[in-house]
Amino acid sequence: MSQKISREFPLDSPEQLQNVIGNQDKYLAILEQGLSVDISQRGNSIIVDGEESKVNAAALVLLELIKLIKKHILLSSSDVANAISMQKKGTLAYFSELYSESLINDARNRPVRVKNFGQRQYVESIKKNEITFGIGPAGTGKTFLAVVMAISAFKKGDVDRIVITRPAVEAGESLGFLPGDLKEKVDPYLRPIYDAMNAIIGSEQAGRLIEREIVEVAPLAYMRGRTLDNAFIILDEAQNTTPAQMKMFLTRLGFNSRMLVNGDISQIDLPHGSKQSGLIQARRILQGVKSIGMVEFTHDDVVRHPLVGLIVDAYERDEKKREAEEHA
Repeated sequence: MSQKISREFPLDSPEQLQNVIGNQDKYLAILEQGLSVDISQRGNSIIVDGEESKVNAAALVLLELIKLIKKHILLSSSDVANAISMQKKGTLAYFSELYSESLINDARNRPVRVKNFGQRQYVESIKKNEITFGIGPAGTGKTFLAVVMAISAFKKGDVDRIVITRPAVEAGESLGFLPGDLKEKVDPYLRPIYDAMNAIIGSEQAGRLIEREIVEVAPLAYMRGRTLDNAFIILDEAQNTTPAQMKMFLTRLGFNSRMLVNGDISQIDLPHGSKQSGLIQARRILQGVKSIGMVEFTHDDVVRHPLVGLIVDAYERDEKKREAEEHA
């Protein structure tokens, strides 16, 4: 076991201290959980106690957070969690670079920035390519960033409208048994998209854009037979498309348009006996095609509270232990 030590980190003002610890010390709680140290405050200083190796790791994280604060960047819980994650992955030296650009301001006028290298690659691909595939697990920010980039493009005047779609594939529920008309049946499947729009521009403005048909949110079947010019087009949950649906969607691309295709190939809900996922086929066929970007997210790109990471790790350890016991 490492030697127990204590380190002090002074700040220039009470305002800087408050930005580091958060309201009701919520950031300190995240740091303690994620780094396995004890953190307290004394005057305008933060005190870190614990095993030497863990205190040193916490020091690196705190110094990066303090660096942002001195640039007048207000921290959020996700910023603190991301710094901890990057420290564990050995990429903390690049942490401050993620804050060099703001993509857009959200409904509360807070800047929206990428949280990790996976998201950075994704955004750069969207800027560079006419079609970008974002493939990876839930929680990596694919849908949220897609909506951010779409709204940003619309506000800049780069596109005239935003079209967001996803296949209406049931995952254990039948659409026919849900109440209401087709829109009301499909809306629950599109909830993550509405949530992203509400967070970025507010529910009232999102509602007005939908009413004026500047933003169109519809099932994938509604895309057939259309050519979409001057549009930002997002296909979410693309792992649940068939090869024919995927080809149909990709060929809707018109002039001066951007197209995003997001999906998680580990969460395919196509009925048993169906053809392979259109997303898997498209990834194989379109790899290397000019103006098409392929960004692969991993579980390391998942943006989550450090405690969630500890819970996941605990379940994985228990699963491995049980498998070892069964094997024995």
